[in-house]
Amino acid sequence: MVKRAHFGILVLAYRLLVPLSAEAQHTKESYVVYMGSPSASSGAGDVEAARAAHLEMLSSVVVASGELEPRLSTPSLTHSYHHAFEGFVAELTEEEAAALSDHERVVSVFRDRALQLHTTRSWDFLDTQSGLRTDRLGRRASGDVIIGVIDTGVWPESQSFNDAGMGDVPARWRGLCMEGPDFKKSKCNKKLIGARYYGIQAGSAAPTSSNASLGAVTAAMTGSPRDTVGHGTHCASTAAGAVVADAEYYGLARGAAKGGAPASRVATYKVCSMGGCSSSALLKAIDDAVSDGVDVISISIGMSSAFASDFLSDPIALGAFHAHQRGVLVVCSGGNDGPNPYTVVNSAPWILTVAASSIDRTFQSSIVLGNGNVVKGVAINFSNQSLSGDRFPLVFGAQAAGRYTPASEASNCYPGSLDVQKVAGKMVVCVGTNSMVSRRVKKLVAEGSGASGLVLIDDTEKDVPLDAGSFAFSQVGADLGAQILDYINSTKNPTAVILPTEDVKLFKPAPMVASFSASSPPRCRPQTRRTSPTARSPRHSPSSPALPWPARTSQAPPPSSSPPTRAGPRP
Repeated sequence: MVKRAHFGILVLAYRLLVPLSAEAQHTKESYVVYMGSPSASSGAGDVEAARAAHLEMLSSVVVASGELEPRLSTPSLTHSYHHAFEGFVAELTEEEAAALSDHERVVSVFRDRALQLHTTRSWDFLDTQSGLRTDRLGRRASGDVIIGVIDTGVWPESQSFNDAGMGDVPARWRGLCMEGPDFKKSKCNKKLIGARYYGIQAGSAAPTSSNASLGAVTAAMTGSPRDTVGHGTHCASTAAGAVVADAEYYGLARGAAKGGAPASRVATYKVCSMGGCSSSALLKAIDDAVSDGVDVISISIGMSSAFASDFLSDPIALGAFHAHQRGVLVVCSGGNDGPNPYTVVNSAPWILTVAASSIDRTFQSSIVLGNGNVVKGVAINFSNQSLSGDRFPLVFGAQAAGRYTPASEASNCYPGSLDVQKVAGKMVVCVGTNSMVSRRVKKLVAEGSGASGLVLIDDTEKDVPLDAGSFAFSQVGADLGAQILDYINSTKNPTAVILPTEDVKLFKPAPMVASFSASSPPRCRPQTRRTSPTARSPRHSPSSPALPWPARTSQAPPPSSSPPTRAGPRP
């Protein structure tokens, strides 16, 4: 009887699962259909002819649905590539994607994934390190160089895009300045010569529920080249921003801000929102940028290092390959998943992959102990504490644990772990042994508990100062932290103040590779060895296309003029 009951349950489960599986097979998702280099017969360069050919190919896909008569899929193109390479993006089922991958003209088919965004003294420091004087670099720099930045768009009112003193736009430029509700063509000038955006195009299928994250990214990009995130404006100004005198951050880092190639032109291509970037839109941006006439493409975007794919399903590698064939240099960030090995992305041999490193300036936030010792920490804070003001009682987080709270949680400033009565008006010391709680969360926990300030003992990310606003905050490493804890344990009434931040130049050692900078070798290609330059700004997403030195070396063979071999649909 029991066996019969088990058998009945299995039959019911099978009947439930089979329809679900069949439904999943017929669910449409966004796929990229990559067809390699454009052929003369494909209508390369002719937008309408190329799109018509792609629609014809898409319409020819017949899905074997189990019906007596084959069912024709409704054609729906999102993007059509036809300049540097050929292909298109469409809403397909798994069966349709598999059928297209068998087409003789198709190289590979892969899902349209959401990619990740990566992020005044820097270039002066680079001049010193390179041994070249600024005036020599200025004479060699050309106003005819056009840098295409593929990112979150641009904030055109920034003084970094002022075109004062610039000559006419190069005649070879064929790009556009697209308009939106908050972006007029007049926002472009002789410096910012182009601005495109990529959202949901007319006649395209709406994002499906099965691809909700990508749909949210695409919907958020619709309507304007304007940057509402800041990442794209930051990257564009770092690469080629005009000289902006007397720049500062609330009094810190005062000086002239400029890009690596301030005389160069900028064209921006908005493919990202706060939620991420559409890989199909990125491919379209590369295709357009090559056709527009850019000389360099900067991409501070990448796939997660945990899900690295081969070249045939890597949109950045594919687009960069064809840009390279057309003589356009593609510069990419290596990723921010370091310092663990096998985390570098954008590592194709035809890409100039850039790491992140420091310069010889740090933001110092000193901790003055009650015994007169000064411990030099790192942070950005604008507190009103001073040597002539009040001294605050100093307490270790574990000593201020709330009721029934483990000391290990309180020592890490875990949310809800501190007793407000034991912390209010005091300077709290916490450690960073629990990686689940970020520096910013620890700061919010201490501030929310009424603390007068927070000293964080943690070597992680110490090279990237946390901006704590007006709250007194400073971060030190394990060695200096041990001195502070010894002071607390050896003193009956320990006190301290955290002084406001000051910027310190000629800091040594410099340069140093940033802790978050991804490390090689790449997960999927450990046999590829290379040395890469670094972008000297750990606050910057490490892609800086205006680097004036040679590209990396690689043991991998140079890219051939032929497209990669064929492959089936990629998951």
